Amino acid sequence: MEFISPTVVIILGCVALLLFLQWKNLRGPPCIGGWIPWIGAGFEFGKTPLEFIEKARIKYGPIFTVVAVGTRMTFVTEEEGINVFLKSKEVNFELAVQNPVYRTASIPKNIFLKLHEKLYVVVKGKMGTFNLYRFTGQLTEELHEQLENLGPHGTMDLNNLVRHLLYPVTVNVLFKKGLFPTNERKIREFHQHFQAYDEGFEYGSQLPECLLRNWSKSKKWLLALFEKNIPDIKTCKSAKDNSPTVMQALLDLLEMETNEEKSPNYGLLLLWASLSNAVPVAFWTFAFVLSHPNIHRTIMEGISSVFGTAGKDKIKVSEDDLKKLPLIKWCILETIRLRAPGVITRKVLKPVKILNYTVPSGDLLMLSPFWLHRNPKYFPEPDLFKPERWKKANLEKHAFLDCFMAFGSGKYQCPGRWLALLEIQIFIILILYYYDCSLLDPLPRQSSLHLVGVQQPEGQCRIQFKQRK
Repeated sequence: MEFISPTVVIILGCVALLLFLQWKNLRGPPCIGGWIPWIGAGFEFGKTPLEFIEKARIKYGPIFTVVAVGTRMTFVTEEEGINVFLKSKEVNFELAVQNPVYRTASIPKNIFLKLHEKLYVVVKGKMGTFNLYRFTGQLTEELHEQLENLGPHGTMDLNNLVRHLLYPVTVNVLFKKGLFPTNERKIREFHQHFQAYDEGFEYGSQLPECLLRNWSKSKKWLLALFEKNIPDIKTCKSAKDNSPTVMQALLDLLEMETNEEKSPNYGLLLLWASLSNAVPVAFWTFAFVLSHPNIHRTIMEGISSVFGTAGKDKIKVSEDDLKKLPLIKWCILETIRLRAPGVITRKVLKPVKILNYTVPSGDLLMLSPFWLHRNPKYFPEPDLFKPERWKKANLEKHAFLDCFMAFGSGKYQCPGRWLALLEIQIFIILILYYYDCSLLDPLPRQSSLHLVGVQQPEGQCRIQFKQRK
């Protein structure tokens, strides 16, 4: 029997080592699938996605892949993965969201990719910090109108109260004064269709429309509403300074790009983006404030010091007034931290290395602001509502706390974040100034069913309000 020479053994050993090292460098993160390849972990993941993500992190570590309904989602939860998500040129936001945009607003992918950056720049400019002063008086006036219709006293579900006040304010400010209906039947119809569209948005972003009959019906109703009103929206200018609304600025750009036929679709997208997060944030902020007596009392003292005896006069809110009431803004940001979106996403264009793993091209790279905000490494006592932690943020220079990701990150952060914060601040000031409010139910649990957008309340939370004299 012939012996293999030592040289051959060494060569074979080196080749084996190189192959092993190559395999180690190319191996993907731990993968959670299922018995049926295309469905994967879809059923289990879909039951309670937020809980699924945290259990997977505990079991598999700081990076793991979930295969669900034909999609590979790789979650990152610690520094190295977060840095790749935020800074790598090999991951892309627009390609990650083009399919959901097509499904939920019927905007073709080629049009979305062509116009997204230009439209983003327009919206960011219209709602950026330099233009906020244009909205302060208008938001105050619109909220006054809605509060006058609220009546001297009453009891209702807080979520419905917030919708009742903020839906018309937001629609009239961003689209055109008077677009929101005033007839009670039509108001109920709007509420019904927008809530159905909003509640089914996450499913609509993933599944064929033919499988979601009620959601599709509400989507078509909203598109028809915009199609009917686009001509009026386009020509109506601000009575005060003749400035265009946000939607009018979008329509001007769409006209230049010869894609006016998609104006109702972009109207629907703007409507959802402006209402779907601001309304639940206002709900949770108000609920948190009312359920923390010390914070509630301190805010009332601040409001009285700035505007005088609560409920006495019809007040105007200015930027200087808001600067004197920082606790309200801290409460809003702390609420957003606690009720942040389940995930934000990017698409992997080329394989990226994270820790000892390689995430392949085509994966969706996922970051969960909800769980990142609950990491005690970044936010001590993460489950507590502590508005005072925001003292450390440089809000004068529009900087948030480190690792605060609720508005996304990088080039395409939420362009309406400053306007939403402004609207909720004014909402809280005015309703507390004019009404004595108290919760009749404990603070509700948050729903764990959705990953897109701010977490919704689970169950009712009634509020009792009485006009101050």
